[in-house]
Amino acid sequence: MNHATHRYLPAFLGSGLALALALAPTALAFASDWALDPAHTTAQFSVRHMMVTTVRGQFDKVSGNVTLDDKDATHSSIEVKIDARSINTREPKRDAHLRSPDFFDVDKTPDITFKSTKLEKAGKNKFKVTGDLTMRGVTHPVVLQVVLTDTIKNPWGQLVRGVSAEGKLNRKDWGLSWNKALETGGLLVGEEVQLQIDTELQAKAVAPAI
Repeated sequence: MNHATHRYLPAFLGSGLALALALAPTALAFASDWALDPAHTTAQFSVRHMMVTTVRGQFDKVSGNVTLDDKDATHSSIEVKIDARSINTREPKRDAHLRSPDFFDVDKTPDITFKSTKLEKAGKNKFKVTGDLTMRGVTHPVVLQVVLTDTIKNPWGQLVRGVSAEGKLNRKDWGLSWNKALETGGLLVGEEVQLQIDTELQAKAVAPAI
């Protein structure tokens, strides 16, 4: 490297740093952080029982965060945590069995988590969301069809958005394999589980610039 290059290098690096600092706030301005409102969130599931009816239930404790890229929503991210101990099928004995090692084994693995890995546009305000779902310490990808509403302001002046997501999975993939064969053929509990999540997102307060 010659003397002239040494002379201009500090100026070049300084201008590059200044440009990066100038662009960083612009990039961050497109991102907004939102939290799931537990009071307006339901995480429901349904599964066939004895091949003749459908049993439905939900988890009563759900939390999560969403970072939305307002310029390109496919760059957004979603994280959800469900307390498996809060399972509720309106039948105490069944709920106790679902919390046991036969199913969720909540004493060892109380949390169910979902972390998005890919978002794809699927229409106006519609997305195909792929993410890692972890239950019983086992992680597999799942795909959710998601609808995101436009932003509105609630009566208290807070920005909110609605999200509806649905998908399906085979519970055996996560080790929830307990079952009993029926005398007439088939299984007591279906293996395919339908998922439905509806939530209200609340905008997080933006930290003041320093």
